[in-house]
Formats: sequence, structure tokens, C-alpha cells
Amino acid sequence: MPHEHIHNGCAGESHEHDHGHDHDTSDLGPQDNLYSHVDRGVVHALNANGEGPEVIKPWHERLDETEYLESDADDQMIIRVPFTGAVRLRSILLKTGPTDQTPSKVVLFANAADMDFDDVADKTATQEFDVAQGREVGEYAVKTAKFSNISSITLFFPAAQGADTTRVYYVGFLGHWQERNTGIPITVYEAQANLADHEKITGTDGNFSRLGS
Repeated sequence: MPHEHIHNGCAGESHEHDHGHDHDTSDLGPQDNLYSHVDRGVVHALNANGEGPEVIKPWHERLDETEYLESDADDQMIIRVPFTGAVRLRSILLKTGPTDQTPSKVVLFANAADMDFDDVADKTATQEFDVAQGREVGEYAVKTAKFSNISSITLFFPAAQGADTTRVYYVGFLGHWQERNTGIPITVYEAQANLADHEKITGTDGNFSRLGS
């Protein structure tokens, strides 16, 4: 199954783990967490009681329930998440609920930064997952080949599991980030830039000409 609990505790335990454990950090590897590469100021939620950045939390706040997004007019919600560079996504992390406020599924769209509710009916999802109920963070491993060079991801929650509204506490991402390629080689010095628009570069360095176009 694509869903797995991050904590090692059994679902039948009577107590909850509300604090961090050393094995969480070592198992997931903080260096794999893309929190610092999310452009939080531009994260935007549609049909929600908040703006969107509330659920993009640092790793140590992933279990916190004081801030969350809840759907507004009905139980559908969209969260649009842009990154500050090119991302190769490995998995998404979700803490949702509680109980019947858990979304029935999460539908992912890669590189769909401006998607709204009209678009989700017309566009093909990149991948989707059923969401399990629970108070812990769930990890959903994506098909990396479909999320190998993305600048944004849109999460669509189409329905709750019985409630009138959907609630999301935490959205996280694991994967690799690299600075977005501007198309201009960093080895080109300012003194050479004057040649970029003219025939001398085209005749002597065809690769530069293509990158600069």
C-alpha cells in the first residue's frame, strides 16, 4: 500500500505519541525534507478557512493541531504549493482529520500552479491516493518519474469521509531540490555578455546560443 505511518507505534495503542522521537529524524532524514524549498508566501488554498501556508509546517511541528485548514462552503479543498526551484519529489506527508473530516483521497497535479475547481474536472491527475484515518502523519510515496522536475504541485481533496468539511493539519514533501536552471551558463562573464546577441557567439559556440535562446 502507498500509505504508511511514520511512527512505529501500533494503531491499537491506547496512548498517542505527541512528541518527536530520534528514530523519526534518522528514518526520514531531515535533509530529504523540502520544507525550506516551498515558496510559502505564494502557497494558496481554495475554499478554505485560511490562506494556505498554515499547513506547510517545519518538521518538528508536524503533529501540532493548533493550526489547520478546513474547507469552507463544502468538503472540497485545493492547496496550491509552489517550490523555489526544480524538485524531484519522493513522497508527500499528510496529517488530516480527525475521523470523518479526513479527506477520502488526495489528488495530485504536477506543475499546475493556477489550478481551480473548474480545472480539476478537465485535467488528468498525475497521481492520487486514498487517505487513511489516523492522528499521525501518513507518508504517500509518489511515482517519482512523474514528479521528477516540477516547480509546483496542487493537492485536491474531493470529499470528506462523511463530514460536511475536510480538515488538513500538515502537508510536507520529501525529495530532492535543485536551483532552477535559468538557461544562462554561470561561466559567462559580464564582459562576454555583449557578444551574446551577435553572430560571433553563434559561430563559435552553438551550445551557448541554444541555451540563451
